[in-house]
Amino acid sequence: MRIAVLALQGAFREHREMLRRIGVESFEVRQCSDWMYHKDGLILPGGESTTQARLLHDSGLFELLRNDIIQGLPVFGTCAGMILISSLHLATMSIDVLRNAYGRQLGSFHTVSDMDEVGNNVPMTFIRAPYISGVNSEDCHPLASVDGHVVAARQGRQLVTSFHPELDNDSRVHEFFIGLCNGNKRF
Repeated sequence: MRIAVLALQGAFREHREMLRRIGVESFEVRQCSDWMYHKDGLILPGGESTTQARLLHDSGLFELLRNDIIQGLPVFGTCAGMILISSLHLATMSIDVLRNAYGRQLGSFHTVSDMDEVGNNVPMTFIRAPYISGVNSEDCHPLASVDGHVVAARQGRQLVTSFHPELDNDSRVHEFFIGLCNGNKRF
């Protein structure tokens, strides 16, 4: 198992460390030549979504990622990564998001909630987090809510969270994503 982690900006190191902890190899994607390596899945980390989208376009990676995700490459987007997957940018998942829904940096918080398909009492760290404001397809399934807002969803082998599971010691969300990647031999 080998996971590509977008490393243009944001919390990519923390995702790589979580993958290492659960015994999964990863590599950083910064330019088109990195994208050509074999991968079983992709993580789009938190950070600043507008900056990440601009860097994806400037580097020539935008269409490469989008095409492979549409062709079935499993993808996991956290926070800004969720915004990238949404209708605002890559538009590979049938969700609308509200950016910075929980406010500025001072609005950051930590909670614990249940997450369908993952388990009970999942730690959730929110940093200037978005939430899902609309699910636009019957095959897109909300997985978790906090304060009445959808904060995690799955559509096929696309997984998104508003929160940052890479910042907590609980590896279940990453393990769930790796489960979505199993059997992917096309990329």
